[in-house]
Amino acid sequence: MFFFDLKGDSDGGNGGSQKPMVELQWYHVAIASLLIITNGILSILLGLGLEKRLFISATRCIVQLTIMGLVLQNIFDANSPVLVILMALVLTTLGAYEAVFNVSKRRHIYMFPSVLVSMATSCLIIGTFGTRLAMGVDPLHSPKEFIPALGMLLGNTMTAISLGLDQCLSQLTENRERVELYLSMGATRWEACRPIAVEAMRRAMLPTINQMSIIGLISIPGMMTGQLIAGASVMNAAKSQQIIMFLISGAAAFGTLSSVMICLRVCFDSSDRLRPERIIKSKSVVPKAVLDIFSRIGDSICCCWYNSKARKESRSGTSSPSLEQGNGRNGRRGRSGSSSPRQNGGSENESQLGGQHQNKNQNGEPTERTPLVRSS
Repeated sequence: MFFFDLKGDSDGGNGGSQKPMVELQWYHVAIASLLIITNGILSILLGLGLEKRLFISATRCIVQLTIMGLVLQNIFDANSPVLVILMALVLTTLGAYEAVFNVSKRRHIYMFPSVLVSMATSCLIIGTFGTRLAMGVDPLHSPKEFIPALGMLLGNTMTAISLGLDQCLSQLTENRERVELYLSMGATRWEACRPIAVEAMRRAMLPTINQMSIIGLISIPGMMTGQLIAGASVMNAAKSQQIIMFLISGAAAFGTLSSVMICLRVCFDSSDRLRPERIIKSKSVVPKAVLDIFSRIGDSICCCWYNSKARKESRSGTSSPSLEQGNGRNGRRGRSGSSSPRQNGGSENESQLGGQHQNKNQNGEPTERTPLVRSS
């Protein structure tokens, strides 16, 4: 028979004194990264073609988490509400960009601002409510509680919004005839798209529901694991995880609902007509535009450097090999262009004969092409 002591003793409910956490070094990370190298070798041997993506993802993981750790350390030390708000806005913007440009297969016009507003509204409001009322954080701008909770809300809401919008846009594209049939029979856009919105919400909420179903039974979630490693009480870690999961479900539901409603509003005009040209199936254009900008800047720098070098060489009386080659070509063109009168006359005769031959062909007369003989 098992007995569970749920009182939460003075020692944290762990039955003894806690050992200090091990101070991790970079060689610990290097040891764990051997598994990434092993996965890359397996991908090469099996021909999976995942080694490049695996290496890029692992590199991004190291760089992004390192930068995040440095930034959060400064924010935690400052304990300033202004820095907390700025960090929340940056995280929300990055989450909206990731959901629109890197995760979604289809996009509609004005999708980035709509997703940004949906994520900011749902996650910031529910995060503020959860950390202040449900978790009892005081003051509200405490960065050690608010920023990690907001990060988990944004990550799960981003996934839910991406799934919901992808399902909605796919149904509008593939079932266009059915939607237009409903519209032709007098249905409004909301009546015609209600099944699409319902299916999009179901698909968006399915990962969160499955996660809540198996949590604590099959898997131990990351937040609870981190608190246990840090030495928190087991029951306190369990309650914190329960609160976070309920906050995630609320943020995902409200964020997906608002995003889907805006999507249906944008994909139809004021006359309740479906506008499929507003749905885009392509990759992000922002990185390409950024690359074009840098390319133009590089071309401008190269042109300025070449012009300045040409001016210096012209002042000193010397010319670069490229300029000499260009002058040589121009000279040859000039000499070839100034031909003798006989050559000019021959070229005129050739053009006249060619014009006559072309006129005969246009009139339909069967003629043979006579060779041109120049007089010596």
